[in-house]
Amino acid sequence: MSETDMRAERLKKLERLKEAGMDPYPAISARTATISDFLADFDERMKNGASATLAGRVMSLRGQGGIIFADIFDGSTALTEGGTGRVQTVLQKADMDDAAFILFNETVDAGDFVECTGVAYTTKRGEHSLKVSSWRMLSKSLLPIPTEWYGIKDEELRLRERYLDILLNADMRAMFERKTKFWRAVRDFYLARGFMEVETPTLETSPGGADARPFTTHHNALDIDVYLRISAGELWQKRLLIAGFSKVFEIGRIFRNEGQSREHLQDYTQLESYEAFSDMRAGMKFVQELYRHVVKETYGKYSFKIAEHEVDFADKWPTVDFSDAIRERFGLDPLTATEEDAIQAARDAGVVFGDAPNRARAIDHLWKQIRKSIGGPAFLVGVPVFLEPLAKRSGKNESVVERFQVIIAGSEVGKGYSELNDPLDQRARFEEQQHLRDEGDDEAQRLDLDYVRAMEYGMPPAFGFGVSERLFAFLENKPAHETQLFPLLRPKSGD
Repeated sequence: MSETDMRAERLKKLERLKEAGMDPYPAISARTATISDFLADFDERMKNGASATLAGRVMSLRGQGGIIFADIFDGSTALTEGGTGRVQTVLQKADMDDAAFILFNETVDAGDFVECTGVAYTTKRGEHSLKVSSWRMLSKSLLPIPTEWYGIKDEELRLRERYLDILLNADMRAMFERKTKFWRAVRDFYLARGFMEVETPTLETSPGGADARPFTTHHNALDIDVYLRISAGELWQKRLLIAGFSKVFEIGRIFRNEGQSREHLQDYTQLESYEAFSDMRAGMKFVQELYRHVVKETYGKYSFKIAEHEVDFADKWPTVDFSDAIRERFGLDPLTATEEDAIQAARDAGVVFGDAPNRARAIDHLWKQIRKSIGGPAFLVGVPVFLEPLAKRSGKNESVVERFQVIIAGSEVGKGYSELNDPLDQRARFEEQQHLRDEGDDEAQRLDLDYVRAMEYGMPPAFGFGVSERLFAFLENKPAHETQLFPLLRPKSGD
């Protein structure tokens, strides 16, 4: 039977419910217990014979003659805690009103939401169930859900009708429960250390805080073009350090108008934090503790298989020097190489450039070829100043910045640095970035004079750190889009 035919049959059942005087979409449920609570107190309920009213979606129906078995699900127990959120209900014609039994049999399908009243009951097979004395429709489904056994096999349909994939796939549902635990663990870690959670603007007149291409939109009331932010308020949070807050963090959505890949999304969640009177060295210890806390709280372990790498967060985290790695691999010193030499080395290594190759992009591409072989966790240090316009120069070598990146499974999964708080140096680096933009590098940062002015009032030394939900995708060993509830897709043809 086609989906159109099945929908037509369900519409007939909808009319049958109405004719019987039952509202197929009531506003109120009379539920007295969740399925989780019902099963937790099952023995006591069996003993005292107390009535309970449960509600949920019918996941499966079985029946013969005068008995019907319907498994209902209400999602009341987290799968990550060992629950299922479902219970078997048993309808026996001999134990309930004939008309009610017949109406259930004639109108209820898998996918419907129903409300059942009855008592705790153990079947001959020992299954904890609800013996139903009365029932009510809460929401009549018009489209059939796939069977749990078969599920949704088409990859695009799984992403497009994600709600069904989550409903039918216990592993998928458990993953998103873990994602909630992941961000809760991050938030708890910061709050326990005295950080204040803040919210900064999503719409900006000048996007900053990262090398990325922004989305542009128009603000009708002000009649100006604005940008969706490309960082979780980096320049705003540093203004808050200037304002006198010493520890701030934000977990929020950011947007980058760039290509898609297994690791990259355009619309995702990012953590950024800033701590006054701290620096990169103290920050490395802080971040190591953060990652270990998050993986232990979320997964109960430290060791993971990510792509072809074995990663153990409990191990010692080594450091990798940026310039040493490039010299050893390509025979090029990134700190002294000319733009011509850097571009040629990158081309020799197989890098394909866009319209505006430059030294910074060339050397960054060389590093990206090296990092693929690093399993980590490890810290990348010694990054050249020309690759990081917002970090403080090293006191030992002014050609590099006090920045580290967390390397996991061949990729950068987190970045922190001693924040640049010299307004004159900041302006000079912004001007260099603006020059690169003017030459065609549309990912270079903009000259933000308003931020420079704020810095001129005085900004304390500070440590800043950021990591996105890419870390969660790595821990799950899945492409980033598969770990999002509703990843962006092109509209279906004809929509």
